Formats: sequence, structure tokens, C-alpha cells
Amino acid sequence: MGAIVQVEHLSVTARDADGRILPIVDDVSFRIEPGEVLALIGESGSGKTTIALALMGHARRGCRIASGRVMVGDADVLALSESGQRDLRGRAISYIAQSAAASFNPSRTIMDQVIETTHIHNVMPRAQAEQKAVALFRELALPDPETIGSRYPHQVSGGQLQRLMAAMALITDPALVILDEPTTALDVTTQIEVLHAFRRVVRERNATAVYVTHDLAVVAQMADRILVLKQGRERETGTTAHIIEAPEDDYTRSLIAAATPVTRSVRTDSAIATTAQPPLLEVRGLFAGYGKVDTDGMPAVPVLSDLGLTLQRGESLGVIGESGSGKTTLARVIAGLVAPARGNVLFDGKPLAATLTKRTRDDLRRIQIVFQMADTALNPSHTIADILGRPLQLYHGKKGAALDRRVAELLDLVQLPAGCAGRLPGGLSGGQKQRVNLARALAAEPDLILCDEVTSALDTVVAAAILDLMADLRRELGVSYIFISHDLNTVRAVCDDIVVLYAGRKVEAVPRASFADAAHHPYFELLASSVPELRRGWLDEVGASRMVALPPLFETARGAALCSFLDRCPQRRAGTCDTTAPPRRRTGGGVEILCHLDRPR
Repeated sequence: MGAIVQVEHLSVTARDADGRILPIVDDVSFRIEPGEVLALIGESGSGKTTIALALMGHARRGCRIASGRVMVGDADVLALSESGQRDLRGRAISYIAQSAAASFNPSRTIMDQVIETTHIHNVMPRAQAEQKAVALFRELALPDPETIGSRYPHQVSGGQLQRLMAAMALITDPALVILDEPTTALDVTTQIEVLHAFRRVVRERNATAVYVTHDLAVVAQMADRILVLKQGRERETGTTAHIIEAPEDDYTRSLIAAATPVTRSVRTDSAIATTAQPPLLEVRGLFAGYGKVDTDGMPAVPVLSDLGLTLQRGESLGVIGESGSGKTTLARVIAGLVAPARGNVLFDGKPLAATLTKRTRDDLRRIQIVFQMADTALNPSHTIADILGRPLQLYHGKKGAALDRRVAELLDLVQLPAGCAGRLPGGLSGGQKQRVNLARALAAEPDLILCDEVTSALDTVVAAAILDLMADLRRELGVSYIFISHDLNTVRAVCDDIVVLYAGRKVEAVPRASFADAAHHPYFELLASSVPELRRGWLDEVGASRMVALPPLFETARGAALCSFLDRCPQRRAGTCDTTAPPRRRTGGGVEILCHLDRPR
């Protein structure tokens, strides 16, 4: 199925607000052999996705393919007419996007959408296309391959939807497959399943592929060769082993350094628990979810069950778990966006009102939230000065020159130039927008900031800079964080303590000092072993040691009367784990686990 891909002197330009022509991709050339996977890596704005789109003869709005040649097999892509390029897309060249959820039509069945390209390009009859789709579902290790096509997108998990998008891309046997950050939005356990499926299908079909990502650890498992890009220019190219183990370019070395976990946080002087001073935040016996609450105080869709945690002043607490574990719901309850069904949330030893409308203005000021997607969290029609000025006016009554000065101070605090004040969010990079998102939270002068996956959508260099900034602000301002993530390495780098959630229950709480040598809950071990390592062969090793066909999170959650992790646990004990609810116990080193095992291995 694979084809030779030859790119020669490719340049893509854009025109800025002043009418100047700027290079987005500048004279890039490379060759991909049949069956080879080439990874394009670099930070945001390096031109990775722009090159990937140019392979299909496409440029985003405001951009233009200025020069160069793209050959896919015998097809001279850039020399084709628009109709010729359309005929190529989806048939000879397929594209797997980052967000499968945004790419599927929620009103149509999965099968209709997976086989749509076969109808558009008149490749095969519908019955044959459906048979081929089912075969692909099997190859991609999807559950119920014979019937999953009759479901709608909302009826499958994120990881399953990403694999279904791969089936859509592969059904026409394309000569080139482009994978653009296909696992960035997935939690680590789901990512492993998807990476295994993608790599197996690419290898078995001898597909030529381009893998666009900023994650070097993923690249180490997927790619044969790597092309390193910065600001649209090639910095280094070579085999994956050479680039990872012996990089020659300084920029490549900086990418590898940014991908290596670095501890950025220690307890501050203010993070001291005393009997005279209550914790900053305490959650007791929390039950929460969505829908109508019954007479027993249980919501129609339960998410959190009997959850408790404590955060001292000046501390940073990490909350980890895969998608659906209840992390974001916990943050929304603390912030007052979701009312608890049962239990209490105390702030400075005093109960917080359940919802925003019942909290005081000072309660609202003292607890701020920074959302994962700065793109959707910032109003695109407001300037940065307007966005930062709103909390300054609301909570501190700032106006006029005092308001302008404080906006400038906030921009300086998050290391953005003062000139950003007059710009719209659309004119900023992803990392800059996330800094604005953080500055808006800081404008309120809060005691607690809830950080919901604030670096998961950022490349490694920008994410590292954001984490460094947050650590600096914590030391300078004494602000406390609850850091929600599915990335254990990130949480280890910035947090004093970790709480592990699974199916809405706290299955472990562990101080950072005990990360390395403590006995951990089996689910913590699963998460830790699922974080990709920056070395070749890691994915094969994990695949060999991992239990086959892990049940989805939502299925195991139904057994929560016993242990919600029971069906996935490699250490479960017959006659104990499947008959009795697990006790909550301490294992030494300040570690608390919800497990029957005295010392899980």
C-alpha cells in the first residue's frame, strides 16, 4: 500500500495584518520510503501541521503554498487541479486528526461515516465497504467489531473513536497516511492501546506514514525517522535512534531536555499544617454527579463517591486518573460549578456554599480555575486588556490608569510583553494564550487555583515553560494549586502530594517523598507503567507485560460495590477481592490506599 513520498523545496507563506508576507514553512525537503514512518516534531508554530496539510495540496485560510514540489507515488500533488486534489484526498492520501470527537458527525452512525469515502470516490459497493470496515475494526482491536458501526459517536469512548477515525482513513488503502497528534487528547492508558493499534496496522499494511507530534516519547515508539523543525525550517533529520540518543542540533537537544521530567516544586514555608490553623481546603465524604438527586442523596449519573482530601496553604496537590475518573467533576464541585449531592467542601475551615450563586464575592475571588483549552476559555472578540481587566474591576474595583498598570504587571508576571494587552487571543500562540488564562486567574489574587489539564494541549517546550512559571508564582505569591492531569510525570514535577482517582473513588493518596519506594495501589502502577519512555522498544515491553483487553473504565465502574478496579487488576485475589469491598489502609510513608493487599507489588 505504501508509496514513495518526495517533498522538494516546499515553502508556505502567510500575510500578516500589515500586509507583509511571512514564511511559515521555508524550503523544506525530505523523502519517505514505502512502508516508512517519518515523524515531524517541533514546538507550536514550527510548521508541522502546515507541512502535513501541504502533502494533500491544502493550505489553511490565510496561507499559500508558495513553491515546491510534492510527489506521492506518481502523483504531482501541487500540480493537480483542485478537482484532482479533491480526488486524491481520502482515497490516495488520508488524514487522521487530533480530535476525533470534533471530526465525527454526532447525528450519523459510525459505519455511515467510516465508509463515506468509498462512496464519494466510488471505490467499492456499500456491502463490500461494510465488510472491509468490520475487518478494520478487528485489526484495530475495537470491541464488538460486527456491531460497533451501528452506534453513534457519543456511544463509544475517546480512544475507540480515535481508532474508528483510523479505520475511516485506511478503508481506501491510501498510499500515504498522515497522523496529526492522534493521541495528544487521550489519557495514558488509552494512548497505549491506540498506539499499539496504529502501529500494528501501519506495519501490517506496509503503509507510508507521516506522524505529526510534539511528544518525543511517542515518536520513539512509532517512527523510523525524525525531521526536527523550528519556525518552519529543518534543523535536523535522521533515524529515530540517532535523533534520540545522539542529537547534533542544539534545538533538538532542548526538545529532549524539555521532555525529561524535572522536579519544579518543593513545599513552601507557608505550607505548614498546625493545629491552630485549619487546612486551606478540605473535602469530606463527597458524592457528586449529574442529573436529579434521589432521596438517598445520589445523583442519577454518579461520578464521585465518598471522596475526601486535604490541601494545606502553599501546597500543590495533584489529582490524576484517566478520562471519566472524576477529576474535572471534582474541580467543578470545588469551584461551585457543580453542586455536591452529599458531603462537604470546607475552605479555611468553613463550609463553602454548594453553587456559585450562593457564594460570596470573596469566596469567588479566592478560588479560581484555569481551563485546559485556552482557545475556548478566552473570548476571541475581547482584547487581552479587556480579559484581564474584568476580574480586576469585579474584585478590586480597578479602573483608569490603575487598571492599566495592573494589567501590565500581570502580563509581566506571566512573562508576556506589555504589547500583548492590545491584541486579540487569535493573535497569540497556544502557550501565550495559556499564560493569559493563568494571568486572568491571578488577577483575582486567589488563594487556590484549580488547574485542569493546563499543559496537555501544549508542546513539551511550552508546557515546560508554563510549569516553570507556575512553580515561580507559587514561591513568589504563596498561591496553592490543585493540578488535575492524566500525566503522572507532569504531576510528579509540580506537586507535593498526589491523589489517584479511579471510577470516582480515591484509590490512593501519596506524598511525593514516597513516590519511588512506597507500596502503591495496582491502578497507580498501571498509570506509572503507561507513561511513554523516551527510548526505543518501550511500547513492545509494555505490550508484552500488560493484561490483554483491559475493560473500559465505565464498565468496571458498575462493580463499585466491591472494587471498581477489580476486572483490570493483575493482583486481584479470588475469594477476597470479588466478595468483599476493599478497606482503606495506610502502607507507610504517608501512603493511603483503597485495597485488600497489605503491600501491593
